This record gives sequence, C-alpha cells and structure tokens, in this order.
Amino acid sequence: MITEQFDSRTLANMEVALERASQLLPNGAGQHEHRRYIASRILHRAETGDKTLDGLTAAASAAARELRARAKGQASNTARVSATRR
Repeated sequence: MITEQFDSRTLANMEVALERASQLLPNGAGQHEHRRYIASRILHRAETGDKTLDGLTAAASAAARELRARAKGQASNTARVSATRR
C-alpha cells in the first residue's frame, strides 16, 4: 500500500502536486482517469527517489500538459473529420 511505502511528508507533497496539476487541466477535465494518470507519474517520480515538492510537481505538471496536448490533438482530429464529411 502506498501509505506504507512513503512517509507523511512525501504523501503530503504528492497530494499537493496532484492538486496543482489538476488545476492545469480544463474545467471538467479533473476526471478520475486524468487524476489517476497524473498520480501514476507522481508515484513513479517518488519511487525513483525524488520526493521533493518541486520534483513531484514537475512530474505532475508534465503529465497534465501531456493530457492537454492529447485533448487538443483529439479535438483537432475531430474537427478535421467533421470538415471532410461535409
């Protein structure tokens, strides 16, 4: 279990990093799947030894940017498909 793997300070840093990254997502994008993805990136960073708030926040922010880029790419693909069907 994750609470047994990390100390309370690291867990608090992980939680703060997750919340900060979730704020980078568009409204309504704080879906469970997105938060899980970001959390997995935070967990990976912590498991590799970087348990600092800055390091965890950087990993979380990078994950949020990836999710935004994917969403933007999907939106432009949908727009292209719609335009070709007209």
